[in-house]
Amino acid sequence: MSPADFLADLLNPDLVFLPKALAVAVMSSIACGVVGCYVVLRGMAFIGDTVAHAVFPGLAVAFVAGGNLVLGGAAAGVVTAVLIAVVAQNRRLREDSVIGICFVAAFALGIVVISRAPGYAGSLQQFLFGSITGIPTSDLYVVAGTGAAVLAALTALRKELVTVALDRESARATGVPVFWLDLALYVLVTLAVVISVQTIGNILVLALLVTPAATARLLTDRLTVMLWLAPVIGSAAAVVGLYLSWSFDLPTGGVVVLVLTAGFLAAWTLAPRHGVLARRTTRRRVPDDTPPPHPAPLPARADEGAPA
Repeated sequence: MSPADFLADLLNPDLVFLPKALAVAVMSSIACGVVGCYVVLRGMAFIGDTVAHAVFPGLAVAFVAGGNLVLGGAAAGVVTAVLIAVVAQNRRLREDSVIGICFVAAFALGIVVISRAPGYAGSLQQFLFGSITGIPTSDLYVVAGTGAAVLAALTALRKELVTVALDRESARATGVPVFWLDLALYVLVTLAVVISVQTIGNILVLALLVTPAATARLLTDRLTVMLWLAPVIGSAAAVVGLYLSWSFDLPTGGVVVLVLTAGFLAAWTLAPRHGVLARRTTRRRVPDDTPPPHPAPLPARADEGAPA
């Protein structure tokens, strides 16, 4: 299918679910891209995976009860995020241990709940791997509003979040409310994940959160550029992934993740300063770039050191 044919399908009134899927994919990519920058800077990709699974019981309850999936997932994710932030304050337990416990518990609860729904196997596949045909119009407004709220909160807390990301202990020593900032970031990650689950799926949503930000990290040393570049990369991958999945009848979530991964590998290899090729070239040029001794003093030094 050519891009022109894909555009025609987007405008086809009989395929109204396709532009909905594209809109949700782009909006969720923008939110995940910005939040993901802080996740990558903090080195906390595991929390993103945990939150992605923590929203599962909320999605399952909302599905069984016939409620809004986004709101149900957000409620479950926020509860889990608060639980992680509170329990992790106990210094006898490492944060990754608490995260691991909540990870499996939330996912197990979601499996039990969704198993009570009619058509269990189909419902489970939709949650785990996404579905471009199952996005109601009401979710467009929920996703847009939630994404805007996430971006507004990140803009308001940007200075504090960067301070904690750079040096957590120094931030705490200077009176920065680290606990509340951790809690705020967990909640924002939760909201970004929830609005992405329907398009890309519960299992693969971590890629939308981490991969664009990691790719942007390889391409720039400036945080401001990274915060703009990550959502652009994520949105581009969502558009290309949706186009390829629609053209070749492939799972949307999996194709989007593969496009993101291809972009990351390209940046890892070809990034101007931090790519593999650039680093190798720099190592080879270091001896050549060393300025040679000035030619004029050499004869003088030789004469001075010659025997009388």
